[in-house]
Amino acid sequence: MRRLAFAVVLLLAVSFFFSQFGHFSQFVAVAQRGQPVWIVLALVVQGAWLVNQTAQYRAAYRVVGLDQPYRTLLPLVLASTFLNVVAPSAGISGLAVFLDDARKRGVSTARVTLAGVLYIVFDHIAFSIVLTLGLLALFRRNDLHASELVASGILFGVALVLISIVLLGMRSAAELERALVWGARLVNRIVRVVLHRDYLSETLAHQFASEAAEGLETLRGQPRGGWLFPIALALSSKALLITLLFLMFLAFGQPFSVGAITAVFSLGYLFTIVSPTPLGIGVAEGAMVLTLTSLRVPIEAAVVITLAYRGFTVWLPLAYGFAMLQITGIRR
Repeated sequence: MRRLAFAVVLLLAVSFFFSQFGHFSQFVAVAQRGQPVWIVLALVVQGAWLVNQTAQYRAAYRVVGLDQPYRTLLPLVLASTFLNVVAPSAGISGLAVFLDDARKRGVSTARVTLAGVLYIVFDHIAFSIVLTLGLLALFRRNDLHASELVASGILFGVALVLISIVLLGMRSAAELERALVWGARLVNRIVRVVLHRDYLSETLAHQFASEAAEGLETLRGQPRGGWLFPIALALSSKALLITLLFLMFLAFGQPFSVGAITAVFSLGYLFTIVSPTPLGIGVAEGAMVLTLTSLRVPIEAAVVITLAYRGFTVWLPLAYGFAMLQITGIRR
């Protein structure tokens, strides 16, 4: 079954590669036009960012009482990013990599799922801080639009819902179970009109709440500042991405300001999350180019900076993820 699943993923990967080959070739062509010293430094920063992402996952694992070394988490992080793009399913495809690894190691899948939720919570908290600064920078320049406010509202809303679920589970596992079952029933009631069947399993909601009880107990036992380190790691991840964008300005000889770079990064990252396409492909690029041009960056420079930045943060990591998926898939 695993070989069949891996073969399907490989087929999807090949199809994805050929359909998106233009993006890869654009990135290579653009990167060759940049000043080599800044492009090489960008590769170093990108590597630090990927390691930092792994540290974020490791911190989330430790919050729920799990401990996993960097060397085993890094391939999972890269492979999960790749799967979320090749087989988009609201993050379920990427989570499957971590769950499969958990089953192989005999680790609680509910705890791993909870760690994945916490990773998103910590990341959203950190990005909300940066996004607020970016929106303020745009507001000061009278360049804040309704679409950006709506997308920001969606992000803040999702973050609040996730935080509320975690806090509810920390207070009472029974209340979390009731909330999850109620949510499953509500979704099923809405979706049943179209699918004529249940979409979410109430039994799995009961089972997840029961299995997650141990992880939630660990959360309750965390010291008050126990969440500060994961949030600090998430903030450092955003700082590395902003640094990478800054290097793109240097690589292509464009003047910059801290406020402008923060604003462009904020909207690019926002529409990477709040987007109808996986990783905001096509949407985030458009948002970044529009923001750059509104900040009086020439259109050609705006396109070049955007393509280079997205190449480092999307297309190269996807290539790494495909390689890691083949390695981990063969081992299994």
